[in-house]
Amino acid sequence: MPERNPAPRWLISRRERPEAVLNLYVFAHAGGSAGEYLMWADDLPELRVWGVQLPGRSSRFAEPPYERLEPLVDDLTAQAAFDGPCVFLGHSFGALVAYETARALHHAGRPGPDHLLLSSCRPPHLLGTGRSSRTPLTDLSDDDLLAAVEERWGPLSEQARTDAGLRRMVLRTLRSDLSVLEAYEHRPGPPLPIPATLLCGAEESGQLDMDSWSEQLGRVQERLVLPGGHFYFRSDPRPLLDVIRATAQSLAITAQTGATERCTT
Repeated sequence: MPERNPAPRWLISRRERPEAVLNLYVFAHAGGSAGEYLMWADDLPELRVWGVQLPGRSSRFAEPPYERLEPLVDDLTAQAAFDGPCVFLGHSFGALVAYETARALHHAGRPGPDHLLLSSCRPPHLLGTGRSSRTPLTDLSDDDLLAAVEERWGPLSEQARTDAGLRRMVLRTLRSDLSVLEAYEHRPGPPLPIPATLLCGAEESGQLDMDSWSEQLGRVQERLVLPGGHFYFRSDPRPLLDVIRATAQSLAITAQTGATERCTT
């Protein structure tokens, strides 16, 4: 197996925090970069927040982006170590990458997340439903692609609309990530036995069929609908941060209870 490197390429962090009780690994949305999520580190001082940085963006812009999920997950799990205890948080496209990464680690018998926080993503076995009846987003012109993305998932930043250089960068990563989604085919298997919390915005809750995630996850603990749309955390991240804190506290209590039981037996 290739030597794994925990940080310099795939995983980035703003705060060292060696005393942190938990690692939070965040998987960004399609076209997104880890930097947006790393800002939460200031509000989560008890955690070390890691961003999973995919090729083709930010510090890895010179590297060609992936257009298929399987090689992405293969390379990520071969080259990055996910230290525990830890939680995976994925939003939208990032939720799919987080789920498949956790699945690959579990199947390989390697350390992986103690909890999954999966946000704003349809169950993987339903992602291709209706695909043949719609024009693939990656076949659209630049203007039509951006319009379609904004219609489905909400507005881009004003800078992405007006800055030609940033617009090209956004389009590049969007097209590659959407290629991954459009080519994705779920491989059936037993439900992943990792505790999970499912989240989404109130304005999109009727479109995601969150109940069907139970076919792929054996331990769905909560389904939470938070105020807002697809990017519900951009206007007010506090509800999501509260969920992260509660998850971390629950894992800490479980670990402490387990240690106590081991000492008394």
